[in-house]
Amino acid sequence: MLAAQQNLRCNASGRVSSSRNARRVLLVAATAAPAQAAHAANGAPVSSYTGKPARVATVKRKTKETEVEVTINLDGTGVCVAETPVGFLNHMLDQISSHGLFDLTVKATGDTWIDDHHTVEDIALALGGAMSQALGDRKGIHRFGEFSAPLDEALTHVVLDLSGRPHLSCDLNIPAQRIGTFDTELVEHFFMSFSNTSGTTLHIRQLAGKNSHHIVEATFKAFARALRKACEYDERRAGQIASSKGVLTQK
Repeated sequence: MLAAQQNLRCNASGRVSSSRNARRVLLVAATAAPAQAAHAANGAPVSSYTGKPARVATVKRKTKETEVEVTINLDGTGVCVAETPVGFLNHMLDQISSHGLFDLTVKATGDTWIDDHHTVEDIALALGGAMSQALGDRKGIHRFGEFSAPLDEALTHVVLDLSGRPHLSCDLNIPAQRIGTFDTELVEHFFMSFSNTSGTTLHIRQLAGKNSHHIVEATFKAFARALRKACEYDERRAGQIASSKGVLTQK
């Protein structure tokens, strides 16, 4: 039981995470299993939370620089397993999972002896691709999402549109060049890469903040909550696409 609990924790180093995270993981461990217990008549899994086909996708990406595998369940409970060589990014992936209520598994290796750029970029590309695949034709979703997230003195506002049109407008003023060993220039590049493969129009605005860690974490939390809203079903749509042109995909 203890091993199972530890496997659910988003902790790339394998060490036991903080007591607060442990309590959260214990809670989701008890509730995550029933999420896809039901099946449709054709055998396809059905989410017990939405009563609709489970929105789950896996994307694998392999180059001479990196090898990445991302699996996402849009109708999850916030369970995150991040096994990448970039510790700070693992922490941010946990924010996306926890606050977006996505079940997220990310496994990656990369040429981090050069720097973290290729690894962070390819993880974001794979995550965006998995998100797009899981959304399918995007019928019935809200499409738009926005959220303002504070973290102490930092405050960031994120607005996004699952329009099928990639665009990033990012206005962050991160004082430090590095948070630990993490290059803060990669924050904007992460969101650009995600936008390109997910077909998301994404606007990020920093409203306040002095501490670099707080600014970046507030940004990922706001992004997660905005994405959660955009992905959720709008019952008034009755399964219709939230577009006057009738399509929300890039093709």
